[in-house]
Amino acid sequence: MGDSLIPDSTLQSLPILALRNSVLFPASVVPVNVGRARSVRLIEEAFGLDRPTIGVVAQRDPEDEDPQFSELYEVGTLARVLKVIRLSSGQYSVVLQGIARMRIQEPLAREPCMRARVGRYAEHLPRSEEIDALCNRLRSAAELLLENLPQPPREVAIVLENVQDPGALADLIASHLPLLAPEKQAVLETVELEPRLRAVLQQVQRQNEIHRVKREVADMVKQELSRSQRELLLRQQLRSIRRELGESGNEDEELELLRDRLTAAEASPEAERAAKRELSRMSTMNPASAEYQVSFTFVEWIADLPWSRAASDRMEVPEVRRVLDEDHHGLLQPKKRIIEYVAVRRLRADQRSPILCFIGPPGVGKTSLGRSIARATGRPFVRISLGGVQDEAEIRGHRRTYVGALPGRLVNGLKKAKACNPVFVLDEIDKMSSDYSGDPASALLEALDPEQNHGFVDHYLGVPVDLSRVLFVATANRRDTIPGALLDRMEVIDIPGYTRDDKTAIARQFLVPRQLSDHGLTPEQLEITDEAIVRLVDEYTHEAGVRQLAQEVAALCRAVAVRVAAGEALRIDADGDFVQQVLGAPKRETPLAERLQKPGYATTLTWTPAGGEILLVESTKMPGKGAVSLTGSMGDVLKESVAAAFTYVRSRAGRFGLARDFLDHIDVHVHLPKGAMPKDGPAMGLSLLVSLVSLFRGICVRPDVALTGEITLRGKVLRVDGLKQKCLAAHHGGIAVVILPRANEPELEEVPEAIRKELKVHLVSNVEEALALALVEPLSAAPEAATPVSPAV
Repeated sequence: MGDSLIPDSTLQSLPILALRNSVLFPASVVPVNVGRARSVRLIEEAFGLDRPTIGVVAQRDPEDEDPQFSELYEVGTLARVLKVIRLSSGQYSVVLQGIARMRIQEPLAREPCMRARVGRYAEHLPRSEEIDALCNRLRSAAELLLENLPQPPREVAIVLENVQDPGALADLIASHLPLLAPEKQAVLETVELEPRLRAVLQQVQRQNEIHRVKREVADMVKQELSRSQRELLLRQQLRSIRRELGESGNEDEELELLRDRLTAAEASPEAERAAKRELSRMSTMNPASAEYQVSFTFVEWIADLPWSRAASDRMEVPEVRRVLDEDHHGLLQPKKRIIEYVAVRRLRADQRSPILCFIGPPGVGKTSLGRSIARATGRPFVRISLGGVQDEAEIRGHRRTYVGALPGRLVNGLKKAKACNPVFVLDEIDKMSSDYSGDPASALLEALDPEQNHGFVDHYLGVPVDLSRVLFVATANRRDTIPGALLDRMEVIDIPGYTRDDKTAIARQFLVPRQLSDHGLTPEQLEITDEAIVRLVDEYTHEAGVRQLAQEVAALCRAVAVRVAAGEALRIDADGDFVQQVLGAPKRETPLAERLQKPGYATTLTWTPAGGEILLVESTKMPGKGAVSLTGSMGDVLKESVAAAFTYVRSRAGRFGLARDFLDHIDVHVHLPKGAMPKDGPAMGLSLLVSLVSLFRGICVRPDVALTGEITLRGKVLRVDGLKQKCLAAHHGGIAVVILPRANEPELEEVPEAIRKELKVHLVSNVEEALALALVEPLSAAPEAATPVSPAV
């Protein structure tokens, strides 16, 4: 600032008013709301004066409630208080008129209000051709800015017409520009005239450029939005003209309506081009021809798909958690993954949807989880059953060259959902098969790949359809029947069976109220007690899920509904005796009744798609010549496990106290009861070996012990699958001790804590450890045993 301060004895000491987020310029008249204590005291002190003069300075931090002098800018404006209006709650509205620039020279006091000695700037106003040219450019730029503004302030137009002084013109224009307080302060501190004019001119040109870009963007958006509306309006007018001329027919009306639907669909550019090409062909066809109907149906499909219509997502984590807990008991791992997905979508709206695959036994709530996801997020729900599908066209659609061709189930599901972001539940994805018509599982590879499903091509449509916003949830009962390439594209979440406590809680919270409602009964007419629920779980159902339990509860409700419908006024408290009276004798055999404490009998734990199972392994011997019989619907892998067990026992005959030729004079029969049920897998290997050692040595296996594990020829015990389901089966069957492979130790965390407390778990790494735990007597070599065979390595 090259201009000097001039002394003015009348302006030596002035009260200072601090402004929060604004700057007062000379020659400007602005209203200011005053509410802070010091500022209120300043205004009240000035009430008695005739048009008092004060110093107005902007503060550096607008959030500071009580600024110090060091927190104020040094340069401010001398102002005259023109008017004071008292507002409610001790506040004032003050009208200030800027007089001149000033600088705070020396702070004097902060009480009762801020006061300082100030100096006034003397502004030299030289007139030159350059200043006049800058002034004209500034006036022209400001006029252009007024034209760009949607609602220009009238006072600015008056300023441009009447103010001739260059300094006052620059200050008044700067005061009306939408600038930040620091930017306005920079203009206020520019005392010299030419730099001030250049600074204000630069800001006005910048505002002009901003408004020009905004106007261009708005015009582009308006043009894009109005294109379809203009086309729709023109077509409506064209139909009206044809109707007035009597030239329109039903076919023309139909085509015009179809064009309107296509325009409103906002399809992708590829789909729109294909549909318009068909519409052009249809205008030259005979409406009665078969080809016309094929083209009409194709365009209808394009017009009906939700290309850009999306359901509003409710990505609220507490709401999703509430809905999931309201609909399902337990299932902590699936719920955790769903909530994680919602949380990520909340933070990142463009995140691609995952491909979830729930694998578990029937009746555990896999499909209903997908329905709960849709309800919690506000998306449409579409269920696509894939069980028994063996034609690729079911997924990708038929080509239009075939008679009666239609799109596949995925595109059809989008049309039903009427939104491009539904929840698709692909039910029973493990039960698809393939034949000469193609492999539907391979057709799903593109749809279930987040990297490429944004351009899924249906054979019928022939144009890319975006499936990236669809949340796919697949369900399956078993993992091994899902093709590896398809399984690799999905995030697998295992849903094991329910515990006894889980089933009881589900029946009490969900099944009983639902069945009462479905059968027209009230809790006052039928109350199913906890005793009845426990008896249904223990004696009348044997499943991993709760579907059969729901059927048994429904049977109790039907028995009461018959009596109510006959006119009886009754109230029944269903207990255990009522359950047996309605359902008859218990349907479930107690596994403990099957276990016998005899040599050759062992209990094994296995797993099927329906949940965990307890099976017996029976081995017996008889006079013979070393023949081995295997019965019980054994698969190839299970037969290999029996062979491995025999080889291990024979190679270590001496260790087990057996003669070298102990098999030469006997035949052995290994049987697995429940022969109607196919059995396969290597997990019974350890139980088979324990059964054979028990048979040959005449030592019984402990009746409360169950085993599982795969064995090798070296006697190692390897990891098995389905550990949680097997532990649940052991708990339900009254097993007290389970012997498991040590490699399965990390999976014990998945077993409910209540079951881990009731089961005594032993982890073994080899066969010797398992035999020591399973047999009732220690295993030692008999002194009369022949020379043992050298063990195989």
